Amino acid sequence: AVVFPNKISTEQQSLMLVKRLLAVAVSCITYLRGIFPESAYGTRYMDDVSVKILREDKNCPGSTQLVKWMLGCYDALQKKYCPLFTLKIQVYTHPEDPQTITECYHFKFKYTHDGPLLHFGSENKTDESTISCADTKKASLLLIRKIYVLMQNLSPLPNDVCLTMKLFYYDEVTPSDYQPPGFKEGECEGVIFEGEPIYLNVGEVPTPFHMLKVKVTTEKQRMENVDKSILKNSESNVPLQVLDIDREDAEENEDMK
Repeated sequence: AVVFPNKISTEQQSLMLVKRLLAVAVSCITYLRGIFPESAYGTRYMDDVSVKILREDKNCPGSTQLVKWMLGCYDALQKKYCPLFTLKIQVYTHPEDPQTITECYHFKFKYTHDGPLLHFGSENKTDESTISCADTKKASLLLIRKIYVLMQNLSPLPNDVCLTMKLFYYDEVTPSDYQPPGFKEGECEGVIFEGEPIYLNVGEVPTPFHMLKVKVTTEKQRMENVDKSILKNSESNVPLQVLDIDREDAEENEDMK
């Protein structure tokens, strides 16, 4: 279960929360997109919210593989080699052509070596006390709610899809011989998107030490059944925002491995 601590006073407490939140987000996405069968999930609780959590299932090699990739991602987070890296789960339909994708889920992590990170991408630094446990808890629950709303409204994926997971990080701050468990050296080839892509900024969760941002890229036609009210960037009940990839992301991808 994801239990929110009364105080996030150490980087390790923050890291544990970020890892659990990542597990919940990936599990919710793959569950609601119908990528793995019901047997590949258990039920857990995030505060009082019931969520599905992916688990190793001997009858579903794909879910077992994704769990192993997640553990490799945790290793990269724990090693603290890179102050910023991105995890991408890409969905494709032709096993022989993994570079042509039909959907992608982006998870961007950031932390600092020298102390708390307060506002990711913001020039307005404020006092550490501005991020409380209540802020982190509220943002976490809102993020999961946003994922549920979006995934339940998207048109279905094709019946047979494949997944690949990629980690992008900076070479100059990562040992040249380091590869997270379950991963191998990759070529940073570009990807081709089937159809017309649309970029969705789902949300972000800050702690005093970390920031997790979640974005989704999907085929524009899958948005046809989405209630347009949930795409408004407002203080209203609905939480999603359509956006283009910004320059910051493009520059980071150019520099990343």
